[in-house]
Amino acid sequence: MPKTEPFDKNRARYENWFEVNEHAYRSELNAVRELLPETGEGMEIGVGSGLFAGPLGIRYGVEPSSKMRELAVKRGIEVVDGTGEALPYDDGRFDYALMVTTICFLDDVETSLREAHRVLRPKGSLIIGYVDKQSELGKYYLAHKNESVFYQPATFYSTDEVLLFLRRAGFRDFSFKQTIFHPLHEIQAEEPVKQGYGDGSFVVVRGNK
Repeated sequence: MPKTEPFDKNRARYENWFEVNEHAYRSELNAVRELLPETGEGMEIGVGSGLFAGPLGIRYGVEPSSKMRELAVKRGIEVVDGTGEALPYDDGRFDYALMVTTICFLDDVETSLREAHRVLRPKGSLIIGYVDKQSELGKYYLAHKNESVFYQPATFYSTDEVLLFLRRAGFRDFSFKQTIFHPLHEIQAEEPVKQGYGDGSFVVVRGNK
């Protein structure tokens, strides 16, 4: 079952997080943008309210939460109701696909990544942004998971686990970016984006088909 209830019931709270943590949000956008292909047609899996797809120029998205879809449409995204486990697109439809903080909410990660692989054209790319469970922020979220409206049903993964899932789905030639090097309440400006992983709490990995 898609984990949509927290997002359907707390839409305003979800949007407010990005306003309160604007510098962290902009840092994550910057990290994703550095690994996003400069050309081609893309889509976002778990597009939410369009806060990433919109600024990144991604026109298409899949989202199971009706309340999130409403906001994404207002931001100019062509959103369809669906989940990562059964993408409503033909084989080889897109040049790239994006997931941002979606992997932790998937019911079946391996099936979802195989679906992403299926809808990509040859040499297409999948870009995944996530909070590494071994990072400081990841450890904080895990410790306070039951206090969070959104993260109670989430499953966090390490970068090594994400890479294992990606390899099993047929992806290769990986690239990494990382950001968020301080606790959220200490961030007063956009954080730098660095190559690799292991230091930043927010990691972006790109794998190619």
